[in-house]
Amino acid sequence: MLKYLKTAMIMFAIFTGLFICNASAKSKTNAKSVQPVRLITLDFNQAQGPLNTMFKECIGAGRANEGLRADWQQQLAFVKQECGFKYIRMHGLLTDDMGVYKEDRNGKPEYNYQYVDVLHDYILSIGMKPFIELGFMPEALASGKQTIFWWRGNVTPPKDYDKWGELIRNLTLHFTERYGADEVKTWYFEVWNEPNLTPGFWTGTQEEYFKLYQYAVNAIKSVNKEYRVGGPATAGAAWEVDMIDFCSKNNLPIDFISTHSYGVRQGYLDEFGNSGTVLDSNPMSVSGDVLTSRQEIAGTNMPNLELHYTEWSASYTPADPIHDSYHEAAYILEKLKQVGSAAQSMSYWVFTDIFEEPGPRFTPFHGGFGLLNYQGINKSAFYAYQFMNKLGNTELKNSDKSSWACKDDQGNFQALLWDFTYTLPTDSVNNQEYYIQDLPAKSKGQVVINLAGIPAGAYTMQVFQVGYRENDAYTTYYDLGRPNQLTKEQVEHIKKLHDGSAILCQKIKIKSGEPFVKELDIRENDVFLVTLTRL
Repeated sequence: MLKYLKTAMIMFAIFTGLFICNASAKSKTNAKSVQPVRLITLDFNQAQGPLNTMFKECIGAGRANEGLRADWQQQLAFVKQECGFKYIRMHGLLTDDMGVYKEDRNGKPEYNYQYVDVLHDYILSIGMKPFIELGFMPEALASGKQTIFWWRGNVTPPKDYDKWGELIRNLTLHFTERYGADEVKTWYFEVWNEPNLTPGFWTGTQEEYFKLYQYAVNAIKSVNKEYRVGGPATAGAAWEVDMIDFCSKNNLPIDFISTHSYGVRQGYLDEFGNSGTVLDSNPMSVSGDVLTSRQEIAGTNMPNLELHYTEWSASYTPADPIHDSYHEAAYILEKLKQVGSAAQSMSYWVFTDIFEEPGPRFTPFHGGFGLLNYQGINKSAFYAYQFMNKLGNTELKNSDKSSWACKDDQGNFQALLWDFTYTLPTDSVNNQEYYIQDLPAKSKGQVVINLAGIPAGAYTMQVFQVGYRENDAYTTYYDLGRPNQLTKEQVEHIKKLHDGSAILCQKIKIKSGEPFVKELDIRENDVFLVTLTRL
């Protein structure tokens, strides 16, 4: 009886516009601050439709050669298992450290795919597929010496476009012979990376990039017309309409548009983080780019092209502490929810801090892109993807903009909800100054989940949380004094403290006609996953 009375009081307060608070009977000056209630009203029998799982279609990685490392492979298998990623995309497949291409003394091309095979055999062995980025230029085929990153990816156009085309044709033929056409039909081939960032990623012009694409797509389609090829893989949602117009005018096939977006206000390329970044306060940063891309494609003569954001994150530099912060988990969820069905995939950049664009890093938490750090410690961002992967296959109707509610075929229920609050004090404070601090979260009041129509029976209820000091590895690292190296014992301590275990687990019984009601105290940038599993 008391349980139903408490629920009724909460509902009354919400619908009359009142607030639930504890007030002192002695004086108004002693009253606690008023806290709002956020209500998520659901009906187990009111389905929106199949859950859109574009969030786990693809994940990024640094470069192909890193994929030959045992620790990289172990971490990829782990995030595949926990987060359900289907494809993986990375730079440097054709760079010299993969030993793909050279020419003999007479200028005749020689091909070698030993390292390429080791990498792709492993990716396929764990149930993933490659989203192949064709780049960068092998030195023997390059027209210049301009390189990018510590590992020296050559970013110049080919000295001979016929040889470039033949390399891509030979590589595609090799994939077909090794894995079979039916398998390779399920892959994606993306030509180059961010050619609009000159001279950083491409020393040529837009016209030269389109020529590069022309030779590549013709080479791939000569092996099998059903293989999927696209681009332009630009930074900042650029060249999309230009790309479609070029293909249309030149009768070239294109199967998808790809581009990138990051959630900071300025710049595009800064592997060392020296220029400083500021998280964009625009509530539609990143997601606004995606929605605009979809609108632009819809306005062309190829309105139904697939759209893949093959890189995205809060920041484009692997030296930005927001990537390590608990804020990142809520940020990821907020952006993906806003994107909705506008993109076929949103590939988070990247799954691991084993990432060497600026060279090997010297500290365990350095603002790296990864969901995991070097030692395999789960960052808060990891749990955003793990929680999404626990959602059922049917989404329920839900008017709350910062949550998903789902059920699965076994009659289980899942609610994933969050608060995203922009907390940077001013635009003049860089991420590099702000997110390295201990940042306690302020209360945002209470969330009440009210689920009607759930079948009667016994359930196990579990609540999982990410937020300040909950699955927040960085703050524990901060407490340790941010050491340049972690001992084995410290690594195990952080992993055990932030292992994603439920903060609440209990058995409950739901009677016929009785709603499920769960109240949660929520803070800035908290994330909660609430599950009901039938016994």
